[in-house]
Amino acid sequence: MACPIDARYYGADGEFFERLKPYVSERSYIAYQARVEVALAKVLTEDLPGAPKNLAIETESACQTLTAEEVYAEERRIGHDVRALVNCIRAKVSEEVRPYIHLFATSNDIKDTATALRFKELTRDILLPDLIDLEETLIKIARQHADTIQIGRTHGMHAEPITFGYALANYVARLGDRIEVIEQATKKLRGKFSGAVGAYNAMSLVSSAVHLEVHFLERLGLMPSDRADGSVASTQIVHPEPLTDLIHAVVSAFSVLANLADDIRHLHRSEIAEVQEIYEEQHVGSSTMPHKLNPRNFEFVKSMWKEFMPRMITVYMDQISEHQRDLTNSASSRFVAELITAFIYAVKRMTSSMKRLGVFPEIMKRNLENTQYDEILAEPLYILLSSKGHPDGHGYARKLIAKARLEGVPLTQLIWQDKEVSKYLQNLSDKQRRVFEKPHTYTGLAPERTEGVCDAWELRLHGVKKHLEISREIDRGRQGANQLSI
Repeated sequence: MACPIDARYYGADGEFFERLKPYVSERSYIAYQARVEVALAKVLTEDLPGAPKNLAIETESACQTLTAEEVYAEERRIGHDVRALVNCIRAKVSEEVRPYIHLFATSNDIKDTATALRFKELTRDILLPDLIDLEETLIKIARQHADTIQIGRTHGMHAEPITFGYALANYVARLGDRIEVIEQATKKLRGKFSGAVGAYNAMSLVSSAVHLEVHFLERLGLMPSDRADGSVASTQIVHPEPLTDLIHAVVSAFSVLANLADDIRHLHRSEIAEVQEIYEEQHVGSSTMPHKLNPRNFEFVKSMWKEFMPRMITVYMDQISEHQRDLTNSASSRFVAELITAFIYAVKRMTSSMKRLGVFPEIMKRNLENTQYDEILAEPLYILLSSKGHPDGHGYARKLIAKARLEGVPLTQLIWQDKEVSKYLQNLSDKQRRVFEKPHTYTGLAPERTEGVCDAWELRLHGVKKHLEISREIDRGRQGANQLSI
């Protein structure tokens, strides 16, 4: 296998492979197309005058016995993938039924509808539940460390104190937002059954075309490209924007993962050492340095993001198809499933690693206190000076910092020795004075905001999970939504 996704990641992890195989494999793509053909046969049986009564039964029976090898062999013979599927189905039904297989359909009525159905179910059944697991893991750690003091870092430099929980709460909010965006984008995926140029040319000869399309897509739980209010039309293909929006949401979520992975990776650094993924004893960090415990899983997530994030450009380019249809996106669009597979695998690795993350509050406190610890008081000093009427609080705070560095004395000592400062700060509240006495308490609303963010997203996740379960229940009860194993 030339692709590392198959050889090293997706294909090499047995449990992961079995979970995703019904959605992302080439065999599954054939199975989804067969499901669409079965749905078409059922609609024709019900809605097309003169259609054989046994059309739906025979078509579904034929697809149940269909194999991917048959379809591949027929495609090699005739050079067309969808017609190969149609021929294989036709070979398994009676002469009476044979003319009605694939009737009125063009290839992309089947392929684009199958793609929408495939990614809808993959997102609902695997991608979103896995993301929710990661989100709930982050919430749990954020709550545990809502009060764990950590130095905030901007531009790689010590800034002001926060809490480790608050650092993670930001990712809870960012990832939660992406979960909702992905869910909404999935709901907007569309199918079509409007023929070779999208204008219902063939169906308009013998049937109520729009009704047929709506009934067909309702069986599959999809929205039509052509809406009843006339606001959307189609060509030979489904308009590419709904799928583009979904993939954009996935890639955007991938970027959040990469950012989180990078932050956690940096906290592993020897000179920081505030966290450490806990590995099993037999795991090796280096082929020559036995002491190494590298943040390899977090590096893996960023590495996968580097590979697959640029593929979004291809998805954007695939929006362009000349006139009613060309084949310039035929090969490139087949790699979308690989992109989603890589993302889900990265989510799996990230979730597993975060669940094994060791957090070291004492080292966080030590790092906060080690480097010009009380210089973090420059900001509250400037704010309080200005709020008490000092004409240049910022400038005077900088002057004191420079003096503290030059003389090698703590800033807290200079603050109370400086007569001009004491003139403005003589009437501090207990809360304000405590900041200067215990600089590590200068965390603002970090603990409270951590809890608030976690509370909010636990509630919103409950709504997402409920919607996903309702969708699954509807599909279980929808006639014609049965799985085909090919």
